[in-house]
Amino acid sequence: MDRFEKEEARARAQLRARDFWSALALIAVALFFLWKTSGLSLGVHSGAGVSSAGWYTSAAVVPFGIFGALLVLALVLLGISIRSGGAGQALSALGLGWNQKEARRIGAIGLILLSYIVGLVPRVDFILGSALLITALICGFHGRERRGALVPVLALCLAGGFALLVYPNQADWAQSGDDWLTLALLIALTVWHQSTGARDRALRLTPVLALGLPLVLICAMAFGFRQNVPNRGGLVFSKIEYTYYVHLRPLWRS
Repeated sequence: MDRFEKEEARARAQLRARDFWSALALIAVALFFLWKTSGLSLGVHSGAGVSSAGWYTSAAVVPFGIFGALLVLALVLLGISIRSGGAGQALSALGLGWNQKEARRIGAIGLILLSYIVGLVPRVDFILGSALLITALICGFHGRERRGALVPVLALCLAGGFALLVYPNQADWAQSGDDWLTLALLIALTVWHQSTGARDRALRLTPVLALGLPLVLICAMAFGFRQNVPNRGGLVFSKIEYTYYVHLRPLWRS
């Protein structure tokens, strides 16, 4: 029992040490994107003596919110790691030992995020691309052992790679071939996850979270804050926008 407690304490110390390095990496990413976002205009514009719009219509609002929240979460994680002794363990190199399983996990997450940011976000319908991302992260890293992340990584790389290679130019982004492929991969990944995933609440909530979160976010951006959203001509959002302006909005405006 004493040996088991020592092993558990050592594993916890290594986890907190890795949390320390992960928090530093997230802080660096958040600060970088906040710096890039700061180049976007945030405020009232004046032209020909006419003031137009306000801060709430700026395209910088949502990126500031997302990466600001990421920065806060990273700082919280850093604080937890420091209070639990993870910083000391990390600096003493306890958390730096090579761990093949941990390296594969970090590499898989990196590939998923790279495929989403570079390939999907500018070209694919935001709801479909984000739903595929959320589904991949949940089914790849919740309750699975060994090579559980292989299928989600392949799905994201296939969707992102297809969109990037087939529609590299902005003039082609309005086409829907990559949207249909992303939708097919989302359905296939959801069915695979529901068939093979751990039987818990997260399994049942995965489709709800995957579709609900990006749907609420993009509708708030487009119809609440009147902002530009990624790929307005996407397969799903174009139908939502048409229904809103043609069928729903006239009901209360009249």
